[in-house]
Amino acid sequence: MVFNIQRFSTHDGKGIRTIIFYKGCPLRCQWCSNPESQSFGYSVLFDDKYCKNFGDCISTEEKAISRKGNHGIQVDRQLLKHPENLRNTCVSRALTVSGEMKSVSELLTEIEKDLLFYREEGGVTLSGGEPLSQGEDLVLLLQELKIRGINVNIETSLHVAWENIERCIGLVDTFLVDLKHTDKEKFKAFSNGDAELVMDNLRKLNDSEAHIIVRIPIIPGFNHSESEMKQMIEFVATLNHVKEIHFLPYHTFGAEKYRMLGIEYRFGNEKQVQDAELGSYLQYAQLKKFHTKIGG
Repeated sequence: MVFNIQRFSTHDGKGIRTIIFYKGCPLRCQWCSNPESQSFGYSVLFDDKYCKNFGDCISTEEKAISRKGNHGIQVDRQLLKHPENLRNTCVSRALTVSGEMKSVSELLTEIEKDLLFYREEGGVTLSGGEPLSQGEDLVLLLQELKIRGINVNIETSLHVAWENIERCIGLVDTFLVDLKHTDKEKFKAFSNGDAELVMDNLRKLNDSEAHIIVRIPIIPGFNHSESEMKQMIEFVATLNHVKEIHFLPYHTFGAEKYRMLGIEYRFGNEKQVQDAELGSYLQYAQLKKFHTKIGG
């Protein structure tokens, strides 16, 4: 299942790229900028600012959606039985459904629309969510892209079983690995994940001699400190095939989505991290002989 296809991107890899955003992620990072990507199923977003109270959505999901006086509707997501049926019911676009099933053939058709733009270093980037959590169709897509000679990057947390990663080696040109923290307790508290699983997978991927770029999100209150950043950079320095680190400053672009999904945004009071705050991190990484960059 995918939730977005973004064309003409100049991020997440070299050249002009088509980004396929897969739905579903094993992590629950509190700062996630794509919270609609976390669930492996459909997600319903509702923005009451645009609701005209027409009621078409109510007739589709009577028990889950009800009127709130003359001021729009309210959605009880726990009662939604067939959220996919709500797609395109709201003419004002106040209520939208995130997630769409796409076959390998359908994705290839979308990708091939952009072939002209891939000629100089461009290609496809698979993002999410967590693309490596997808099923066998992911491998089939990678195989088809390989046959067509299309450059492929995967943006991944590596928080998956090693077998999910191993099946993609040789089919992916660059693994864009988000390394969030090396401290097990902090990683668990802020993402409900296992830092050791990520680090172990990163070691194995390094040993496979795959091309890897490590990307470190700079998150206030989580890893935005000299000591924590040095610890992470020093870990990456033990990986002999990794030559590049990108630093990704925290931003609040996804904050509104939490309200539309009806979930709490725990980082709502945090300010965006400015590029100027990262100087010492870049210097330390360069001291360790890494090529560095701010942003994707």
